[in-house]
Formats: sequence, structure tokens, C-alpha cells
Amino acid sequence: MHGLLLIDKPCGMTSHDVVSRVRRICNTRKVGHAGTLDPMATGVLPIAVGQATKALQFLLIADKSYRATLHLGVETETLDAEGAVVDETDVPTDAAEQLIDILPDFQGEIQQTPPMFSALKQNGVPLYKLARQGQTVEREARTVQIDRLQILSVTLPSVEIEVDCSKGTYIRTLAADLGRAIGCGAHLSSLRRLRTGPFAVEQCTPLEVLLDGTVDPTDVLLSVEETLAFYPPAVLSDRAAQRLRFGISPEAGELTCEHPLEENRLVRLMEGDLLIAMARYVPQERSDKAGDFELVRVFHGA
Repeated sequence: MHGLLLIDKPCGMTSHDVVSRVRRICNTRKVGHAGTLDPMATGVLPIAVGQATKALQFLLIADKSYRATLHLGVETETLDAEGAVVDETDVPTDAAEQLIDILPDFQGEIQQTPPMFSALKQNGVPLYKLARQGQTVEREARTVQIDRLQILSVTLPSVEIEVDCSKGTYIRTLAADLGRAIGCGAHLSSLRRLRTGPFAVEQCTPLEVLLDGTVDPTDVLLSVEETLAFYPPAVLSDRAAQRLRFGISPEAGELTCEHPLEENRLVRLMEGDLLIAMARYVPQERSDKAGDFELVRVFHGA
């Protein structure tokens, strides 16, 4: 079995728990997920099976969308509802107005410091393991992109928001930072991933119906071609397809594209309807021995 399952992850399970269940359902060890969700979180969790695991790296870099609930006035050690309370502060009566005023400061490119309770590693050790030992280490802030940050409702101390963001964005950190910005702190009390790349939660299958046999996984499995269809296609000429089978990158003039090629952008190199490889357009790398593309992942051929 090879393909992508779009799972609506239930609350209370880790992403690895879901992978383990899918391994049993599909009777294969070759299973992976595209983007960790905390146990508290629900929603879109793409699970690759078999050869589709080769496509995971291209889903991991996709933008995401979330719906989240902030609990103002209470800070926790994990920045979410699963952690111990470390501080409580009265919530200002004008918190909603203050949040609306500061939203522009949290959109576009912003700096985020990853939480201690995260899977990021320091010297090979996940930060959450250090945090559980009572350690706090220096973490370097990193740039993330917030394309949309919208308040959906306010029932103090709860605030519901939706976020469109780049990979690597921590919604827990965003919740905590928003709370600190209005002076009362906050933690994340619920989180639902609405979208990963082009895949929306409405397309997902609840894990429970796969576990109880209500739905056969083969009926909802996406092919590798379908999984990566949101990347622009570039159809190879017969000569370019043949050369690619020997690991020779094609030149731009040897393929047909529906849209203009953009430098450093990923494209699907196709032989007809068959996905041959994912490649990055890098014309500046041209030489007598190389074409105009960096081959990132070959699926068929070479």
C-alpha cells in the first residue's frame, strides 16, 4: 500500500500514536507523518504510507492554518492547558480592544522563541526532555510568517482566533506572546489544525472510522501524484525523461510548463501523468554537466 491518508487527529493522542495505529491498519512499518500535532490538538495530520513517505518533506514545508482558543490571565509552563500554572493575573476589561490594537504587530514576518516543551533538539536531546528535568536552556529566536491573524470571538477570559502561518510557527508561543503583550499572560486551551498546504480538515478521515473498519484506508488513500499536485508541473520531453533516468538534470528548454518557471521554486518533473522527480529550478547552476534543475527527490527513473 502506497499513498497519503488525510487523518483528522483526535485529542489525547500524539502524532506518533497515530502513526502506530496506521502501521497496524495498513500492515506496514513504512509510515510517517507531515508535521507534529501536540496531544491536545486535533485536525489535519497527513500520514504517508509506503513509497509516499518520500513525499513527506514537501508537505512539511507547506503553510498551515489553525483555529485556537486562548485563555487569558493564566500562564503555564508548557504554554498550553496541559502544563502546570506558573502565574495568574487579572484580565483587563478592555482585553478585546487591546488585542485588536496589537494584532498588526503579530502579522507578517515576526520573531518567535521556541518553547522549552518542544521536540526541537539541543546537542541531540529534545528540549521537552530537558524541560521535564527542570532545565531551561537558551533558545534562539527564529523568523516565522503570519499571513492572517483574526479574532473570531471573545468571551473573557477566552479568545478564539484563526491563524494562517508558515511552517515552524508555534501557536502556543503566539498565544503566550499575545497575552504578555496586553499584560495579563495567556495559554493555549484548544487547538485545531484546519489546513496543511492544500489539504483542509473537511477532506480528512477521522482516525476512529479507520480503526473500527467503517472506512477502508484504500478508499481514501491519495496517490503520490495527488499528494504533490499543488506544486506546478513541468512535463519532460522524451529525451529529457530518458536522460533523467541516468541522473542527468533537464534543461529548461527540454520541458513544457503551464506557468513561467520561478528561480529556486520546486516543480514536479513529469513524464506524461507519471511523477518522475521533484526538482528546484536553479538556472544559475548551469554548466556543461548539469541542467537547470536541482533534483531534490527522484520517485521513478534514476
